[in-house]
Amino acid sequence: MTVRTTYQDAPTKTADIDGVTFAYRELGPHTGTPVIFLNHLAAVLDNWDPRVVDGIAARHHVITFDNRGIGASQGTTPRSVTTMARDAVAFIRALGHDQVDLLGFSLGGFVAQVIAEEEPRLVRKLILAGTGPAGGEGIDKVTAITLLDTLKATLTFKDPKEYLFFTGTVNGKASARQFVNRLQERTDNRDKAISVTAFRNQLKAIHTWGRQKPSDLSVIHHPVLIANGDHDRMVPSSNSADLARRLPNAQLTLYPDAGHGGIFQYHDKFVDEAINFLDS
Repeated sequence: MTVRTTYQDAPTKTADIDGVTFAYRELGPHTGTPVIFLNHLAAVLDNWDPRVVDGIAARHHVITFDNRGIGASQGTTPRSVTTMARDAVAFIRALGHDQVDLLGFSLGGFVAQVIAEEEPRLVRKLILAGTGPAGGEGIDKVTAITLLDTLKATLTFKDPKEYLFFTGTVNGKASARQFVNRLQERTDNRDKAISVTAFRNQLKAIHTWGRQKPSDLSVIHHPVLIANGDHDRMVPSSNSADLARRLPNAQLTLYPDAGHGGIFQYHDKFVDEAINFLDS
């Protein structure tokens, strides 16, 4: 009998790319097009919601990884989204994949857009969650919002993601607690926390992305699923609608009474939509 690995106990592996070690985990059937997860600001391997990873890995080969300088991956974290994207491409190719699906959340969604523009043949389909285009509304304010909510969380003994990712409603607060608890389900071989330098470099990259000249998204012809909460404070939800308008082959889902972490709050619905999208 085959025992299916869950994200809670998926082993952490490493790949050496040009002398730099990248940490990653993979699970699910090793058939079909792999789904590469691209992570958010300050996130390491253990910041992916296990319900989302396990849900998609029930049908697809899922790979999560720490980009350069993040968590257990070596090197210096880039200060530009474009360099992060090129590192991600090098990682994907080092694992031997010619074509992948990308699931980019927040900062990871910025990275996914650059990969689709620069390496269109490498990408089959895109899922962009809690994210926005270069020069998008309010993206240059992420640093201020993140630092203020982190201070608030420190004073109230909470995880900053409870404020950053969720609404302040009864439903939002309950979902936030459940999400933070799920992130602690893995107890063995947890990833290293992000360093202060890496965090600052990521903030710099996000700020630059928010001030950048808008890209011509009409050149991205891949099928795209865009998902977000309808009350995203970090990357305002209007950016999701903007992406849906500007990408030629996009569909949009906004979850009610949900913030930046809408795909985690509505993980059951999101997983169903993601699988239907990837399989269609």
